Amino acid sequence: MRGEMFRRVEAAGFGDIRPLHGCVFRNVDEKGLRLTEIAERSRITKQAVGEVVSDLAELGYVERAPDPDDRRAKLIRLTDRGREAQGVAAQAMADIEAEWGERIGTDRIAAVRAGLMDVVAERFAADLARAA
Repeated sequence: MRGEMFRRVEAAGFGDIRPLHGCVFRNVDEKGLRLTEIAERSRITKQAVGEVVSDLAELGYVERAPDPDDRRAKLIRLTDRGREAQGVAAQAMADIEAEWGERIGTDRIAAVRAGLMDVVAERFAADLARAA
């Protein structure tokens, strides 16, 4: 499913986006997030996220902006191109789910999605409990 999504994203003109970039695209919303928040949500190191953000900034997908709540911190925000790519990827996933739903049933696709969301939620809760 992920491979098909990336093929569609590439076909839409975003061939420089790589799977690792997903840690930013999946997590950053309109307001932006701090690098540490992206790292926590992605469960990868701050250093690794920093490299991904630098790569995406160089490619024109994100920008670093001052955090209005803390002048020392920076928010990672999507540029117009980044929001466009995020939208293309989201639409591609929705289309793939719909196509697969036609083949195997939308109820089965919904069950797979719900099951995966439960696993992620349980894992995240376990990680938070260990960190406390």
